[in-house]
Amino acid sequence: MPYLFTMRMERLCSGCRDGSDFELPFTMAFQPIVDVAAGKVFAYEALVRGVAGAGAHQILSGVNEANRYSFDQACRVKAIEMAVEAGLMQSDAKLSINFLPNAVYSPLACIQLTLATARSVDLPTDRLIFEFTENEQMGSPEHVSSIIDTYKKIGFTVAIDDFGAGHSGLDMFASFCPDEIKLDMQLVRGIDGDHRRQAIVRAVVNMCEDLNTLVVAEGIENAQEASALRNLGVRYHQGYWYARPKIGKLPAINPECFVN
Repeated sequence: MPYLFTMRMERLCSGCRDGSDFELPFTMAFQPIVDVAAGKVFAYEALVRGVAGAGAHQILSGVNEANRYSFDQACRVKAIEMAVEAGLMQSDAKLSINFLPNAVYSPLACIQLTLATARSVDLPTDRLIFEFTENEQMGSPEHVSSIIDTYKKIGFTVAIDDFGAGHSGLDMFASFCPDEIKLDMQLVRGIDGDHRRQAIVRAVVNMCEDLNTLVVAEGIENAQEASALRNLGVRYHQGYWYARPKIGKLPAINPECFVN
C-alpha cells in the first residue's frame, strides 16, 4: 500500500512541476479589486477562461482527480506570467489567484513552481494573494491550516472567497485566520435596499476590524450597491460597476465610480 501511494504521488508531482498534465487549453482574464478610499486598484483577480472566451465552468468541468494537481499549478503559472505581461509591474497592485486546497499535497513542495515563476518575472511574494472558497471540498481542516500557515510565512496574503455563501464560513474564519474575506455576491446584491443584508455586512465589517482582516465586496453591479457598501465601511470593491474582466489585459476602472 505505501509503495502504491508513493508511486501515485510521484506521478502527480511530476505533472505538477510544470502543469503539463492538464491538456485542456485555457487562458486568464483579469478584474480589478478597487480601493475606494484611495481611488485606485488594490489588486487584480485572475479568472480562468476558455481560449475562445468561454466561461470558467467549461474549463473547471474538465478538472478531475487525475489532473487537479497539474491544473492548479498551470493556473498559478499562467496567472503570474499573463498579469506581468499585461503590465502588473507598472503599478503597485497585487495579483489574486484562486487555488484548490485539494490540489496541494505538500504546501511547501507544491508552492515551488509558483515561487520560481514569481522570481522569473521579479514579482515579490507579498504581491500575491491566494483565494480559496468556503464551498470547496477541502479535506481535513488541519491540512488547510498547514497550507495557510505555510503561505503566510512565505509572505503571501490568504483570502476566503465567497464568504457567507456556505454554512461553514464563520467556522472557517475562526479556524484559518485569513488576511482577507470576500463577501459573496448574494450578500451584495441589492444591499442598498435590504436592511437585513446591511445588518449582516455591518456585523462582518466590525468583526473583521477587530481581527485585522480586510473585507472585499464582490459582484457590485451599480452605484447604489457601491454607495451602500462604502457607507457600511467596506473599502475594497469588485464587480461590473468598476470593470468587467478582460482576457489578457488589466482593465481600467470605470471613471464614473468616483464621481460624487
